[in-house]
Amino acid sequence: MTSEKPTGEPLKMDRRDFLLGVAGTGAAAMAPGNEGGKLPAEIAAEEPHQHGVVRLLLPQQNAHRNRIDLLGLWDFQLDPEDAGVSAQWFHGLPSPRTIAVPCSWNDLFNDAADYLGPAWYFREVWVPAAWRRQRIFLYFGSVNYAAQAWINGTAVGSHLGGHLPFAFEIASHLAWDRSNLISVRVENVQTATRVPPGGNSRGGLGGMELPATSYDYFPYAGIHRQVQLVALPETYIEDITVVTSIEGASGIVNVKAQANAEWSGAGKVQLGTAGSAREAELEFRRGFAETTMRVPEAVFWSPDAPHLYPLELTLSAHGTLLDSYRLDIGIRTVEARGEQLLLNGQPIFLKGFSRHEDFAISGRGLNLPVVVRDAELLKWVGANSFRTSHYPYSPECMELADRYGFMVIDEIPAVGMTFSDGETNIQKRLTQCLRDIDDLIARDKNHPSVIAWSVANEPGTGYSPGGAVPKAEAVAAGTKFFTQLLGRAREQDGTRPVTFTTVQGGPLEWTALCDIACLNAYFGWYSLGGRLDQAAQAFARYLDHVNSVVPKPTIITECGAGTLAGVHDEPPQMWTEEYQVEFLRHYLEVVSKRSFMAGLHVWNFQEFKTPQSIIRPAGQNNKGVFTRDRRPKMAAHFLRSRWNRSLRTT
Repeated sequence: MTSEKPTGEPLKMDRRDFLLGVAGTGAAAMAPGNEGGKLPAEIAAEEPHQHGVVRLLLPQQNAHRNRIDLLGLWDFQLDPEDAGVSAQWFHGLPSPRTIAVPCSWNDLFNDAADYLGPAWYFREVWVPAAWRRQRIFLYFGSVNYAAQAWINGTAVGSHLGGHLPFAFEIASHLAWDRSNLISVRVENVQTATRVPPGGNSRGGLGGMELPATSYDYFPYAGIHRQVQLVALPETYIEDITVVTSIEGASGIVNVKAQANAEWSGAGKVQLGTAGSAREAELEFRRGFAETTMRVPEAVFWSPDAPHLYPLELTLSAHGTLLDSYRLDIGIRTVEARGEQLLLNGQPIFLKGFSRHEDFAISGRGLNLPVVVRDAELLKWVGANSFRTSHYPYSPECMELADRYGFMVIDEIPAVGMTFSDGETNIQKRLTQCLRDIDDLIARDKNHPSVIAWSVANEPGTGYSPGGAVPKAEAVAAGTKFFTQLLGRAREQDGTRPVTFTTVQGGPLEWTALCDIACLNAYFGWYSLGGRLDQAAQAFARYLDHVNSVVPKPTIITECGAGTLAGVHDEPPQMWTEEYQVEFLRHYLEVVSKRSFMAGLHVWNFQEFKTPQSIIRPAGQNNKGVFTRDRRPKMAAHFLRSRWNRSLRTT
């Protein structure tokens, strides 16, 4: 949740304080000879373009594909003066210490707690001689935010944006008779033109948060997910798109495949397990092939029965297999029709949470035990869904959603978008958002758990009385922005609804562009705090008003109350566990009386870290129904008593 907070005069600071991380640190120049020490405004003006980026299918090991996991201990060094490029740190770090990969650096080192500027990762790795004749890539699951990589001192590419994968092709830069040096420069400087925008470009406490952001969660920095060396055959499967539909008791599975380099030749699709598998031939022409398969008496994927079918695609030439790739698919349909959200043609009601990838010490870094524990707790509490607020979650989380039967609203990192700071800034953010939606859909389009794409969270006009941009002009700019962004999502995937989540009272002109009305509501907390009966009435009026303007299936994607674990009172008072329960009880009651409501997601699944500020005790958002270490509050037990596996009840 990104709340609108009072603004004020920014803190006064000198350049040295800024570079040490008081308000977002470092520079982003990517070329040798950079002098360093640049401020965010300078970075935004000369933001480097991506180069050398390759999009790959999620790496896997089989008879034709190889990978080397590079997770573990790396050398690491902060670069507050941004001297590393000119000093050629890509050949080796002058004063390294050890860091775990994946992990955020902020919770590991005292001097990096609020540091967001440049830092360097370094390690050596041998590449097997058997890989000489293969295509070799350096693959990253997520680096937040800007990354540049070198192999043996040669720059191989750069990437902008966190939470989504990217790769660089590196075979021509490798040594085969010695270990290879991998160097990665990372920074997460907060600027108005990045996604999400930072540096208090909207809301905030006038620069008083530490670090200064424009969103209400900690801006963790670092290499956050998988790092792998990937070897592919010379001819390989570049992309797979699976679209399913239903005809009576049969499932229809359409498979589109793409091979690299416009390859022409033969392929095959096998669907199902041995003994019951179905096969279809593929004929690739200029890299593309397509086939459709029928599955009689199919088991349709749903939260009650999350059945998955194994699908394997192969390429061959003259009877020799060239490449293969396997994934699990679910046969299901999803549709927003009238005021209902339909799964397999039946109305559904989403019960669950907005969440954060957040845990002590590892920060936003991939933590597989936590991923599994969260899935177990979601199932325990009776949830059937979640939103990836406010960025794409790890592939492992999405895989578990498929297996456990959680329906997912999949969201790009576009939290805190604003539309009153000029066309140049807006266009730069749009460029990144378009790239993000392309990459997200490419990564997650084959997950049956993904039932909708979300292109933003809580965008605002940025308008303030007396400001340079009239509100109507800001609304018009946002309408243009979301028309393009939602249009791109529909262009990339016409099989799922597209939406974004609206801040309480946000422009309904924007919500009308969506297939689902997703609303964040905090009556009883940010407004009418402590007056739950009045808050429930205001909430009901708000829902009815939105529905009168935008008569679409409606989901509450955030609602919640801050709660200090272990604090109790009677009658319920704000910040007590009893108040959180009563808040949710009132919301569930209001929602249950409205047929156009298609779901309610509580904010938040668990407590999570935020920048330090006077509104976040101990630098933590306390709205979770579980604590940060996943202990249930009273609200978790209350929700478990209300939620069951029936899809239509609140």
